[in-house]
Amino acid sequence: MNTAEQGNNAKQLKGRFTVAVLVFFIALLAAMAATYAWYVYNTGRHTTKVRMAAGTGINLQISNKYDDETAYKSSTMLESFTGKLNPVSTNRIQDGFRKVFGFTNGKENQPNLVANLFGDAEYSDKYKDYYKTSLYLRSNGESTDVYISDITFEDSSEEAPISSAIRVGFVVHQPGRTDAIQNEYIYAISDAKNPEAEYNTSTGEEGYVLDKDGNTTSDYTLYTKANYCNYDETTGETTLKVNSTKLCTVTGGSDGARGTPVQVDVYIWLEGCDEDCTSNLCDQTLQKLAISFAGMVQ
Repeated sequence: MNTAEQGNNAKQLKGRFTVAVLVFFIALLAAMAATYAWYVYNTGRHTTKVRMAAGTGINLQISNKYDDETAYKSSTMLESFTGKLNPVSTNRIQDGFRKVFGFTNGKENQPNLVANLFGDAEYSDKYKDYYKTSLYLRSNGESTDVYISDITFEDSSEEAPISSAIRVGFVVHQPGRTDAIQNEYIYAISDAKNPEAEYNTSTGEEGYVLDKDGNTTSDYTLYTKANYCNYDETTGETTLKVNSTKLCTVTGGSDGARGTPVQVDVYIWLEGCDEDCTSNLCDQTLQKLAISFAGMVQ
């Protein structure tokens, strides 16, 4: 093999890396009839299994435990979700979530009832309004940039897609076991529209969410599939789009030394200020959600 061919092969290998797939199997039942523009579903009798699997490479590793060396593999099982998910809203995960407690009569060009009174969302051992879990990413080789390569899902109904109001959030910590946060990202998982969508907050418009003070709404730009990277499952090659957004970098060494893990908190919630979050979705389910992470060797 000549020098040019070796160089081309090296470049191709450089772009190949592991993909980590975070798979949610969510079986949901509608628990009760919801007040207008808000709905509740119950997963108390079901188990949400989170499973991550890597591709053929071993550069990117995943664990549900920070300090268990044996847990860093190509797949891991994270905690299940039981309880109720209530529509909540936020424009910054670190500031918390808010949910509706009261409604008022809608004005011109608004629904008859719109949400206008909000309070803190609950998240405790006994009651949870949203899903949260943590995973840990590390490299056992060269330093690697991590991207979202896909978020796939399955709705129980294409006519009333519950995914249209689902959000997936990532809060990325500094390397090491630390509370220090690097950044956060909130993704819309679907570009489908609920045919009965209506603005459902008294100060909101399409694309608005609750502001950090919890009483007003403001415009918010979500990350979408335009911010994913491209991953070829056949070749294991990752390429970037114009707007591909890096979540974090996991460091390692070319000699195979294991790098310091990076904690990523994963949140799943129903965005209550989304115009798609209306009562016709209350008996629908999100049957499956899979988040794929891909890494590009620096």
